[in-house]
Amino acid sequence: MSYSNYLNNTSYSLNGFQVTPMRESDIYLIKDWRNAQLDVLRQTKLISNEDQSNYYQSVVKSSFEKEQPSIMLFSFLHLGECIGYGGLTNIHWQDKRVELSFLVNPVHTRDPEIYERDFKHFIELMKEITFKELGFNRIFTETYDIREKHIRILESCGFILEGRMRSHVCINGIFVDSLIHGILNKDYEF
Repeated sequence: MSYSNYLNNTSYSLNGFQVTPMRESDIYLIKDWRNAQLDVLRQTKLISNEDQSNYYQSVVKSSFEKEQPSIMLFSFLHLGECIGYGGLTNIHWQDKRVELSFLVNPVHTRDPEIYERDFKHFIELMKEITFKELGFNRIFTETYDIREKHIRILESCGFILEGRMRSHVCINGIFVDSLIHGILNKDYEF
């Protein structure tokens, strides 16, 4: 399975890290990681194995050969082991913009250095795909302001804070802001 209509390669690598179109063999790991990190996701309930399988079959797998898919999701590997996933969501082909999605094994989030290493490599791989391969203009993110290290990493990778949606989401009974960051193709160095 691949996004062969749009990408020249079936995987992209950088310093031992790799992204490849989401592998079916990784979906239950991803489900567990999503369920363990509800506080940082737009997901509001636990996902079952059946939910995850149905999502993969009906949405992810069908996106591989779809004309102008709305998502392009990837398994994220380090030294051959799946450590996370993410990719391009809310793809708008006419305006050439995508939203960046990223989630890593929660064990990696507990160590700030490992999380930074993982996230920076993932961002660089997604920039290559978005700007170099697809020729798109813009990548944006939405991040809850309680994720300070996540925000610092985005900004260190060239993302610029573009806006704040005040009290946008309620997490554990507390309203928090959502921050919008973006980077443009012209800011990316190939």
